Amino acid sequence: MSQRIPVTELTSSFRGRATDALADSQLRTNFRVAMDSLMQKRSDAFPDEDEREGLRELGNQIKARALSRLPDLLEQLEAKLTENGVHVHWAETTEEANRIVHTIIESKQGSQVVKGKSMVSEEMEMNDYLAERDIECLESDMGEYIVQLDGEKPSHIIMPAIHKNRRQVSKLFHNKLGVDETDDVNELIQIGRRTLRKKFLEADVGVSGVNFAIAETGTLLLVENEGNGRMSTTVPPVHVAVTGIEKVVANLRDVVPLLSLLTRSALGQPITTYVNMISGPRKADELDGPEEVHLVLLDNGRSGAFADAQLRQTLNCIRCGACMNHCPVYTRVGGHTYGEVYPGPIGKIVTPHMVGLDHVPDHPSASSLCGACGEVCPVKIPIPELLQRLRQENVKSPEEPPVVKGSGAKYSRKERALWRIWATLNSRPSLYKGLLWAATRFGKLTPGKLGPWTDNHTAPIPARRSLHDLAKAHLNAQTKSGGQP
Repeated sequence: MSQRIPVTELTSSFRGRATDALADSQLRTNFRVAMDSLMQKRSDAFPDEDEREGLRELGNQIKARALSRLPDLLEQLEAKLTENGVHVHWAETTEEANRIVHTIIESKQGSQVVKGKSMVSEEMEMNDYLAERDIECLESDMGEYIVQLDGEKPSHIIMPAIHKNRRQVSKLFHNKLGVDETDDVNELIQIGRRTLRKKFLEADVGVSGVNFAIAETGTLLLVENEGNGRMSTTVPPVHVAVTGIEKVVANLRDVVPLLSLLTRSALGQPITTYVNMISGPRKADELDGPEEVHLVLLDNGRSGAFADAQLRQTLNCIRCGACMNHCPVYTRVGGHTYGEVYPGPIGKIVTPHMVGLDHVPDHPSASSLCGACGEVCPVKIPIPELLQRLRQENVKSPEEPPVVKGSGAKYSRKERALWRIWATLNSRPSLYKGLLWAATRFGKLTPGKLGPWTDNHTAPIPARRSLHDLAKAHLNAQTKSGGQP
């Protein structure tokens, strides 16, 4: 059995990392077992197809309506949160968002941060940013804690440590925490909880993500199963929430179907153990809760996606991970292969807007376009269509106006010229017939190397007679013999 390769040592290109992952039999087994279980749980959570499809359509409409009013809803959210006593901050880039968070911590002379699960904070690389400024930022979600302890990044947006099995986690805890190895999952969880409990009480600031931000009431909604989110947002004296601008919805009524879609699609649960609704800091007559609450609204390329009518659908995502669980590519290569915060199908359409297509040129093509991701998406994001659109953006000429940051990353004058020649040959019968005649007569002159295709395939050699020639000869023979053609 092959030994797992640390993320830090993986080849820098997507293809190189994919090759490494495919050679790791333990990694592939871990993912296969996990994905089979998650797919079955989702199927069991939606036993009625009509109910499921009706709910998906409703979820799509709610998100589309919210995005159509996005600027207004964001202003309404800010006004209501401010009225509730929450400090709202706007950040165009991850660097700006990190500076805001650091300034808040610095103003409290803080040195310890405890963080609930947040993909936006991963997007910001907040842990590293704060560590460079001598501030400890500890993950409190068990999966996030495991990968942080091992110096890795999450490999799934819902289950960060899904690439590890219990034996690997046990060995990690033994090496890092000095505890005895055990295969008992409950014991492993308790070891992690005992370590984290003290940190909640010592932390100066708690950081969390946001699943939905409700504009009408100024409410930040978080869902979780472990209780770490509630601890992170209520025990420390200061709570800082970070989220993308697309997470806003109009009202609490809209949250109900989205919440059902999220939990059932992600984990097959009717609802998570904890649903936290935060509308402000602790009031004078309340016994617990933070003294201050801050919200950082991050853009980081989202406005670019919003500006295009088709690509805007990317922002519908509610981060359930269902597309990853059903993706044959992700299941075989894992999340770290993508080299970015958001892996799998959703990562392929989200990441280009954040870092630019020129940084992830292989992502849109790392798909078989089987359509599984689009079929299971709870808010009906047409992921295959968006991947095709990004492939088009990838080969745009420099003379064409860019829509996505880094468009034209795979543009090739040679390839464009070859396609023009191909189009000309296939639109002019005389030229096509001439090429066909030459190919059948001089097929042996076909070169043995035809680009990347022949790295794993034998170069095709044209047949001595084309299908048209064979059909014509058959027709002539039938006519001469007096038979029916």
